[in-house]
Amino acid sequence: MADTETAEQPAPAAKPAAKPQRKRITRRQAVEQQARNYFEAIDARDAGALGRHWADEGVLDLVAVGVKRGRGEVQGFFDSMFAAMPDLRTTVTRVVAGEQSCAVEWQMVGTFDGAAFMGIEPTDRHMEFRGSDLIELEDGQIVSNTVYFDGATFARQVGMLPPDGSGADRAMKGAFNAMTKVRRAVAERRSG
Repeated sequence: MADTETAEQPAPAAKPAAKPQRKRITRRQAVEQQARNYFEAIDARDAGALGRHWADEGVLDLVAVGVKRGRGEVQGFFDSMFAAMPDLRTTVTRVVAGEQSCAVEWQMVGTFDGAAFMGIEPTDRHMEFRGSDLIELEDGQIVSNTVYFDGATFARQVGMLPPDGSGADRAMKGAFNAMTKVRRAVAERRSG
């Protein structure tokens, strides 16, 4: 071969194209995302959007308040809350998800300066409270949600109860304890 001629060299073997990796979402991830979407609707103060996360016959058990049955009652409760605290903000601080249920820890912050809420007239007070939801899902919809939050803290912040440890608080507890002792003494006399 002359210098100007080159020997044919085999072309390097082409690498097989990498298969695109499919992102597979697990059931737990789907449950977590459903819960986060629900709380985004709460943060957006959109009762209609949060209602779409609920099964028609879902049950919302607000331990400090009572039970709401069905999508309509759930939406009505949230409509009332959003009207009472128009600046309400909701932040999810933790989600622990299983395959059909999850626990969500949250914080709500707002001002009670809108409409009356649960029979309580607005007090123009700033509110901050934490709680947790235990959510159960079926077919991607909430069928049950048990909500825990400190009702006494809520009552103190709206002004229904005096600040913890204040003179009024000590007097209220003293009166309550005195009444408890009287009831106990009456019950003991009756039982003989």
